[in-house]
Amino acid sequence: MLTLGISGHFDLLPGLYRTYMHDATACLVADGELVAAVEEERFNRIKKTNKFPAGAIRACLDLAGVGPGDVDALGYYFGRDLVDLGLGNFHVATPVQPVRWGVDLLQDRLREHFGWELPADRIMFTRHHLAHAWSSFARSGMADALVVVMDGRGEHTSTTIYLAGSGEMRELRSYSVAHSLGQLYQDAIGHVGYGFGDEYKVMGLAPYGDPATYREQFRSLYTLLPDGDYAMTPPMPDINPTVAAFYEKGFVARRAGEPVTQEHRDFAAGLQETLEILAMHVLTHWARQTGATRLCFTGGVAHNSSLNGVILRSGLFDEVFVHPSSHDAGAAEGAAIVAAARLGAPHTRVGRLTSASLGPDLGTPDDVERQLSEWRGIVDVERPEDVVDATARLLADGAVVGWAHGRSEFGPRALGNRSILADARPVENRDRINAMVKKREGFRPFAPAVTAEAAATYFDLTGTEADHAFMSFVVHVQEDRRAELGAVTHVDGTARVQVVTPGANARFHHLITRFGELTGTPVLLNTSFNNNAEPIVQTVHDALTTYLTTEIDVLVVEDFLVRRRGPAARALDDLVLTLRPVTRLRQDWRPGDEVSGEVYLDYSFGPSAKVSPAVFDLLAAADGESTVAALAGALTDEVRDELVSLWQRRFFSLAPKA
Repeated sequence: MLTLGISGHFDLLPGLYRTYMHDATACLVADGELVAAVEEERFNRIKKTNKFPAGAIRACLDLAGVGPGDVDALGYYFGRDLVDLGLGNFHVATPVQPVRWGVDLLQDRLREHFGWELPADRIMFTRHHLAHAWSSFARSGMADALVVVMDGRGEHTSTTIYLAGSGEMRELRSYSVAHSLGQLYQDAIGHVGYGFGDEYKVMGLAPYGDPATYREQFRSLYTLLPDGDYAMTPPMPDINPTVAAFYEKGFVARRAGEPVTQEHRDFAAGLQETLEILAMHVLTHWARQTGATRLCFTGGVAHNSSLNGVILRSGLFDEVFVHPSSHDAGAAEGAAIVAAARLGAPHTRVGRLTSASLGPDLGTPDDVERQLSEWRGIVDVERPEDVVDATARLLADGAVVGWAHGRSEFGPRALGNRSILADARPVENRDRINAMVKKREGFRPFAPAVTAEAAATYFDLTGTEADHAFMSFVVHVQEDRRAELGAVTHVDGTARVQVVTPGANARFHHLITRFGELTGTPVLLNTSFNNNAEPIVQTVHDALTTYLTTEIDVLVVEDFLVRRRGPAARALDDLVLTLRPVTRLRQDWRPGDEVSGEVYLDYSFGPSAKVSPAVFDLLAAADGESTVAALAGALTDEVRDELVSLWQRRFFSLAPKA
């Protein structure tokens, strides 16, 4: 049985609001095994995109070596009633658009992108939380478990409790959208200058604050009740429930880009404490009510790795599993599992998921060498006899390395195949990478990757069994090792650890081991290979682009070492400038003013930038074939710097002329 699960929307509007049907993904499940999974953002380069996952579907089919006609059914990650109700709202709001429903639109998109005529009875909609639940339980390796789905919302629920076992998923309780912990957290982070998708940033800020400062305000938002229940303070219609409590306190909301003050740190600490209190209230009751000793925790809230660490330390369960794609991307996998079950296949489980390397690779060795050689006018490419040893020595000497190898990872975290790596010991490396690569706040922590053999020496993994391969849990760094691991030990003595085994990632394990042999510390700083303007890199081109537009010292792509020949600004002339499919230009003019130009990316909350007349004209002339020099002639230093800045923010792509 071969089923395809997808998430995302139908491309009805280019600017569909970013929180609606986000995390567009495709997952292919063959006889219960997850054989391919990748998010659409890796292809269209829009973070958490909600566009139809055509690129992801194509990648999954290619990875499995199958065509659309080989797929038995398609599963969609929300119930049909909710999908059609949302479309009904769209029809009412936009009467110029034709009336189309979910099944019709899915058939249209499949026909448009693949020439695939899929019968309507092979398109199967799945309740959102049921999809989450099956994706987690099916990959847990557990015979039975308490399965808790906790996110912003499903159709009409925000948390659902299941008991899984014997091929069944029995629902015990659901909590309404009004009780949503995911929505509470998302709404509240606006007070400290963050928005959708930034929850992890506030989680990283929380340890710098004192939760007692605003405990009274946060506790006014809820009341704990018996039997794992709780009441939320009824908000005024269309008012964020956290606004009144903090307005009365005189709390001044931080705006994006403003300095982070101690008040903001304390707010983050109070919010994180509130999430942990409410989530643990629910989990504690259902653990005791059911007697379950195993937990599958999933949904967007399960990506709060600080909360997950609290669950481990609570001792409520003997074993905890958190899927590496617990957000809505994972629900696409669950939709494929449910679709297969409706066609008569069992909910087959094939053992615990040990690797998230489920996306496309970088190509054959010849493909990789050819792609790198095209950039030889800008970079030097070397193929050392032992690339792992060479990389370990560079890291030991203080280099920051971009590392791309094998199949990309499924989920929001780089786990050793699309990573930026550095020595985990010098605290300066944290500040250096935050500033020179990520262009982000200095408080943001980085994760340590450690060999399985050394994990307990450096980290307290608690007495609860858990798979630490996916950076899902914040644990305490052993007290006598905190000074040694200065770049990855957070201010509260914790770290979001990744334990690497040779079975899950042999090359990455070998690299950390060799680094340990050279330095005495088998731990590397590991963060996702991207800058602040893009998703994690997918291709050789993506890796080169990120390398050339950051201050990463060395790029390693499979068996090749790559070094830049000079500053990016001096390398522009012979590169072809191509506008992205979502790139737009516009000009504004008012009487008495000079005409001003702007470039922007046409999707919800897409970035924009003012551009000089010279750069506007250059972008307007871009045809995807002409080099920058051919478009602009002689480049001034000012134009060069402006182009590099726009390239860093991914308003267009650059590549050598074919």
